[in-house]
Amino acid sequence: MQSTTNYLWHTDDLLGQGATASVYKARNKKSGEVVAVKVFNSASYRRPPEVQEREFEVLRRLNHQNIVKLFAVEETGGSRQKVLVMEYCSSGSLLSVLEDPENTFGLPEEEFLVVLRCVVAGMNHLRENGIVHRDIKPGNIMRLVGEEGQSIYKLSDFGAARKLDDEEKFVSVYGTEEYLHPDLYERAVLRKPQQKAFGVTVDLWSIGVTLYHAATGSLPFIPFGGPRRNKEIMYRITTEKPAGAIAGTQKQENGPLEWSYGLPITCKLSMGLQNQLVPILANILEVEQTKCWGFDQFFAETSDILQRTVIHVFSLPQAVLHHVYIHAHNTITIFLEAVYEQTNVAPKHQEYLFEGHPCVLQPSLPAQHIAHTAASSPLTLFSTASDTPKGLAFRDPALDVPKFVPKVDLQADYSTAKGVLGAGYQALWLARVLLDGQALMLRGLHWVLEVLQNTCQQTLEATRTALLFLSSSLATERFSSGAGTSDVQELKEATELRSRLQTFSEVLSKCSHNVTETQRSLGCLSEELLKNWDQIHADNRSIQKIQCCLDKMHFIYKQFKKSRMRPGLSYNEEQIHKLDKVNFSHLAKRLLHVFQEECVQTYQVSLVTHGKRMRSLISSFWTELPNRELRDHHDLLIPALIRRTWSSTCRSFVTI
Repeated sequence: MQSTTNYLWHTDDLLGQGATASVYKARNKKSGEVVAVKVFNSASYRRPPEVQEREFEVLRRLNHQNIVKLFAVEETGGSRQKVLVMEYCSSGSLLSVLEDPENTFGLPEEEFLVVLRCVVAGMNHLRENGIVHRDIKPGNIMRLVGEEGQSIYKLSDFGAARKLDDEEKFVSVYGTEEYLHPDLYERAVLRKPQQKAFGVTVDLWSIGVTLYHAATGSLPFIPFGGPRRNKEIMYRITTEKPAGAIAGTQKQENGPLEWSYGLPITCKLSMGLQNQLVPILANILEVEQTKCWGFDQFFAETSDILQRTVIHVFSLPQAVLHHVYIHAHNTITIFLEAVYEQTNVAPKHQEYLFEGHPCVLQPSLPAQHIAHTAASSPLTLFSTASDTPKGLAFRDPALDVPKFVPKVDLQADYSTAKGVLGAGYQALWLARVLLDGQALMLRGLHWVLEVLQNTCQQTLEATRTALLFLSSSLATERFSSGAGTSDVQELKEATELRSRLQTFSEVLSKCSHNVTETQRSLGCLSEELLKNWDQIHADNRSIQKIQCCLDKMHFIYKQFKKSRMRPGLSYNEEQIHKLDKVNFSHLAKRLLHVFQEECVQTYQVSLVTHGKRMRSLISSFWTELPNRELRDHHDLLIPALIRRTWSSTCRSFVTI
């Protein structure tokens, strides 16, 4: 046990350890409150006194919900070592969140936005106080859970921080090499002499790498063999990166460098958010400090994202759910253009339903008038100008499954199990997304059918009324063979009008017949959709199978995680370990089989069926109805005798 005047901790309660200090979980002697204490080691005291005091001074200046709070600076009783007493974040760091196999391919969109909001707010507070952190990375971003269950992320570890205004430079080197700006990396890691001074924008590079890591689950710059095994290539990747590229890899030893200008397909962020985020990453992951954005522009662009409203749109033509990021004060015209950018459906062809009802969007109104949506309750986009639905594009998780080495290697087995489990969680996430897509396809088409059936019924009623009116008009004396008409011109006009009314009557009869046939077709399709709901429930059972496999795999993974810290296993323990490897592999194969043979195949079949239904719906309703003929006879409504009676009916026909 160790203590200060007011706090007590045990050295077994280690939370983290660095080059100059260790962090422990401690308690207040009087209240029992749990805190974190940072205890500095002998290496720390070999630093100049002003450097030792710098962290204390920085923390005393800062007071923000997204920065770990400093409660006190105390000394241990015996050695009189300095101790920082700080806020305890019970949920670990962002790095520990990303190390969870469930986040192997990055955070879900909602959690990523929380990280972005917290990091931006914390960094903004640092800049307002003229502080440069110099060691931004996921391990120095702590997480705790708020009273309402929400994540709160806080910047921590200010051992490398110092006061630095925007125009000032520094020459000392700090940081973690994977997250270092290339200029710092050259001197600190490669040990190459150089005379460069560094400004506050070096934090922006570290933030860019951190955000990429959070979005994808991996680092943006990876040489063959890994960043720490091939440092020269690591430096080459970061310094030779073309403008606009946000990632670079070397897949073969001595192989070429490959660049990426977008986030990988395995990323869980929507394309709507990716379109907003990628330009920011491209401009802060800029080697030349003169070309890199400053903090003002970074804060402006990230705040712009965080202030936007997300409108969820499920495109029936594509069978894809879109997240449209837009400001509430933007007009609906801007929203329609944003939808066009993601769906390729022109604004004039966009028709919307929301919760089964037509949703008319007035272009001049602000977007805040659009209904509140969610991923499970989006606007449904329907368009007659549709191609074959392509559905969700994704990478088969089986391609990312590593294989166990034959021999017992505790560290290697743990790493392999973690990779396989990560691919399994990705399969589970994809299975849920695919199932949700199938449900939205069925529900969207069902709503369209209901609207069309109602329209058909209204059309039939209007047509029947019109036919009765025409029959009555044709039977009147006014349209008889010129009886009582002395003027030859009047007789000619009356005869022509009678002929055209008869033609119009035939068109209406044909329209009535076609609408009746269309109603019958829509009814059959509606019954077919209702039957498909049973398949949705069957697919849900597939997800339960995947979850069951994952639960068993996770139990074995935890055993491997515990074993890797041991120097070795006894004979019996080793035999159990081998059996666990075999069982783990069998569970992974079963999981991937269920995903590929049940989830993916069912989804692909549903896509083909959805495309056929869309084509059938469009051809039966928009082609068979004699719209053109109705429009050709629109001028029959011009004569004053029938204009008023027919105006509303005609508008219905033309609209349909």
